[in-house]
Amino acid sequence: MRQKRLMLLGGIRYLLPVIEAAHKMGYYVITADYLPDNIAHKYSDEYVNVSIVDKEAVLKVAQEKQIDGIMSFGVDPGVVSAAYVQEKLGLPSFGPFESVCILQNKDRFRAFLAENGFNVPKAKGFSSVAEALKDKSGFKYPVIVKPTDSAGSKGVTRVDQEKQLEGALEYAMRHSISGHVIVEEFIEKQGCSSDTDCMSIDGKLVFVSFNAQRFDQDAPNPYTPSAYTWPSTFTKVQEDYFSKEIQRLITLLGLKTVVYNVETRIGLNGRPYIMELTPRGGGNRLCEMLRYATGVDLIAAITRAVVGDPITPIDQKPYKGHWAEVILHTAQDGIFDRLEINNNIHADIIEEDLWVQKGGKVESFEGANNAIGTLVLRFRTPEDMEYAITHQREWLNIVVQ
Repeated sequence: MRQKRLMLLGGIRYLLPVIEAAHKMGYYVITADYLPDNIAHKYSDEYVNVSIVDKEAVLKVAQEKQIDGIMSFGVDPGVVSAAYVQEKLGLPSFGPFESVCILQNKDRFRAFLAENGFNVPKAKGFSSVAEALKDKSGFKYPVIVKPTDSAGSKGVTRVDQEKQLEGALEYAMRHSISGHVIVEEFIEKQGCSSDTDCMSIDGKLVFVSFNAQRFDQDAPNPYTPSAYTWPSTFTKVQEDYFSKEIQRLITLLGLKTVVYNVETRIGLNGRPYIMELTPRGGGNRLCEMLRYATGVDLIAAITRAVVGDPITPIDQKPYKGHWAEVILHTAQDGIFDRLEINNNIHADIIEEDLWVQKGGKVESFEGANNAIGTLVLRFRTPEDMEYAITHQREWLNIVVQ
C-alpha cells in the first residue's frame, strides 16, 4: 500500500508530538514554512520552504507532493491555508472554508457571534490606526486592542484611558498579518478564564475540557498565559452551558472532525462568553496536558482523521487528579544560566522540558514564542496546586544573566 502523506504547516516544537504520532501510524510527514531552522523540520521526513499564509503557494506544494491530508496544528497563521487546500483538493476537511475564515478573523468572529445570539463583547475592527483614532470617542474604557489575526497574545494591550490608545493600536498593527486590528470591550472575569482544547467528530462535540488560565502580572505582556491548571474554576452549570454553546457554534458553522482551541470566560456580570474558538490544537502543549490528565489522545485521533483513516471512539473522561503546566519564562532579555526548583513544592514533577541550554540567549516574555520551556506537575490536593501556582517565586527561579 502507498504510504500516506501528511503535510503540517509550521515548524514549531508543538508539532513534535504530531510528527511522532504520524510516524507511529506509518505516515510520511512533510513540514512547511519559510524558516528552515525551525525544530520540527529536523524530525519530519521532508521540509518545504513556503510561506504558510500564502494559500495558493501552499496549494501548489500540496498538489506537487500528492498529500493525503494537511493541518496547521498549534500554528495559527497556517489554519486558513490548510482549510483552503483541504477544500480545493477534496481532502478530509475541518468544515467549509468560509467557516474557518470566520473563526480565524477576530472581527468577523465577533460579528458572527452577535448575529447568532451568543454573548459577545462589543467590538469593532479597523484597517488603520488613523481610522481607529477617528472613532475613539465611541470607546468606553477599559478596552483590549489586538490584531485580528495573531496568536500567542502577541500585539495585545489593555487600554484604560484615551492617551494610551494610539500606542496600543500601533503595537497591534505591527503584529497583524493582514494589517487589521480590533478594539474590544474588556470583559472583567470571575475567577480564571479557560483556554484548552476540545474535539468534535462529524460535527458532534465528543470531548470538551476547561481549565484555569493563569497570567504573570509582572511579565512584559501580562496577557500572555504563563500557566494552566486543571480542573477549571467554573461551576458544573457554567461548564454545561459552555458545552451546549460550543456545540451550537460548531453546528452553525458546519464544522466536522476538528480539534479546537477554545477560550472562554465568565464576566463579572455573570454572563458566559466564548472568546475564541479556532480549528487547531492549541499551543503550549495543551493536547499533551489533556493526555496526561485524562488519558484521551486527541493528537493521535486528529492525525488519523486528517488523512482519512478511521479513528477509535473518543470518550469524555474526568481529570485524574489536579494538574498544572507552568510556562517557563523570564521578564528580561539575557543569557540563561540555570533553572532552580525548590524541593518543598508539594507536587510530583511529571516532566521538565527545558528548551534552552546554559549560555543560550533568552528574551523577555512578550508572547508565547518567548517561552523557554514547560513544567508538568501533578498535585494531590487543589489547595496545594493553587498555592504553588500563585506563589511560584517561592519554589521556582529562572536565573538569567
